[in-house]
Amino acid sequence: MLALQGDTREHLRALESAGATPVEVKTAAQLAGVDALVLPGGESTTIGKLLDRFDLLGPLKERTNDGMPLYGTCAGLILMANEIRGGQTVPHRLSVMDVGVRRNAYGRQVDSFEAELEVKGLDDSFTAVFIRAPVVERVGKGVEVLATCDDVPVVVREGHLMASSFHPEMTGDARLHEMFVEMVTGVRGGGALGAGPPREKVS
Repeated sequence: MLALQGDTREHLRALESAGATPVEVKTAAQLAGVDALVLPGGESTTIGKLLDRFDLLGPLKERTNDGMPLYGTCAGLILMANEIRGGQTVPHRLSVMDVGVRRNAYGRQVDSFEAELEVKGLDDSFTAVFIRAPVVERVGKGVEVLATCDDVPVVVREGHLMASSFHPEMTGDARLHEMFVEMVTGVRGGGALGAGPPREKVS
């Protein structure tokens, strides 16, 4: 769990409920000791600057390109996207997922809302909490859309990468974290993730 900035406590609880052994990652040495990483919500520009300041940006990008599973939520999705639309910039980001996103496209904090989503792989609907959430405006050919809200992708997966526009940790429902843990298990065990063609490494 990246713990430089953002809502980490709820994610840690959800990961533990999902059967993982969560640890906080704040240094490159700690990053080297984990099997996967969750990028939390928060302020994407601030998290990106902190990744750069603590010398985590390069090592994290390298590990991700080498196959380490990564799950980004809200700001985490922005950091993973290889395209930021709408004239805004996030200079320090990973750019590892073939999606185009627009920051804060669902409005300000006061415009936060909940929505019931049908998520591929889940039997029942999932309550999603959108807080200053990004919108996915483009998905690459290798990106699988797992859920939409008003026909807009809000949960996406590309190989060992997974991301959501909203905050899955806010409702006490750990099923998306369970899905990610299953992905991690599949990668460690050499199993297929079923998310399109193999990714090309991003330099």
